[in-house]
Amino acid sequence: MCAALKISESGYYRWLRNRDKVSKRQLLLVEIKKILEQHPDNDNYGVKRIHTALEQNGIKTSPRTVYRAMKEGGYLHKRRVSHGITKANTEVQEKENLLKQDFRSEEPFRKFLTDITEVPCRDGKLYVSPVMDCFNGEIVALEMRDNMKKELCIDTVKQLKRKYGKQIGGAIIHSDRGSQYTSEGFREELTAMKLVQSLSGVNHCYDNARMESFFATLKKEKLYRIPTYRMSREEVKTVIFRYIFGYYNTIRVNSFNPHGLPPAKMRTGDTGGMAA
Repeated sequence: MCAALKISESGYYRWLRNRDKVSKRQLLLVEIKKILEQHPDNDNYGVKRIHTALEQNGIKTSPRTVYRAMKEGGYLHKRRVSHGITKANTEVQEKENLLKQDFRSEEPFRKFLTDITEVPCRDGKLYVSPVMDCFNGEIVALEMRDNMKKELCIDTVKQLKRKYGKQIGGAIIHSDRGSQYTSEGFREELTAMKLVQSLSGVNHCYDNARMESFFATLKKEKLYRIPTYRMSREEVKTVIFRYIFGYYNTIRVNSFNPHGLPPAKMRTGDTGGMAA
């Protein structure tokens, strides 16, 4: 038989001994499945976050091995891209871009990012206005309305003040040049709160790339997977609120942070018994 199959006798017996053994990749798939089953939204994890989560669990492997295992298990996802909606006010061109695409921060409440995105709902569009802390990627304020007037942005930063008070004094808050952010009302509110405004350059989407990345994550991992156009604004608000404050801030592996720590855990220094 070995001669007919053109294989060595030792090779045949080696295959015979190992055919019922579980391969390393199959064992890795079991660990990957455990991670995905820890939370319903974990099924959005790509190779990078699965690799980080495995390391958190003390499992050392290469990203390439993770990719192969996820491909074999059917866990890879197609990439989707989000698009911004605010438009630049050409009357305000000289405001300085203080961040210059440097989204790093050594401590909390020193650099903030903000923007607006829209979600189609059964009863019209829902406009979502968050504020992100560059220190850990945490969404620290969130307002949602049926319009994108300047009051939406003003009330978003007011919420930031109510939650964190004097801790935010002197911090930079960066946005694009949408008319909401260049309005007198918004700038007056920042001055009253002792926040320093920074604006992206005209047609420079990368100047607020980390905020855009968050919107892409929110839509890819949650909103594109549910029929928001069949849901009311209030229903979609609940979905977004739960995703951000019940999962994104507290559970989800964040690739910007050391060891993939979720934002809230990084801010409090809680490693949650993470494997060294």
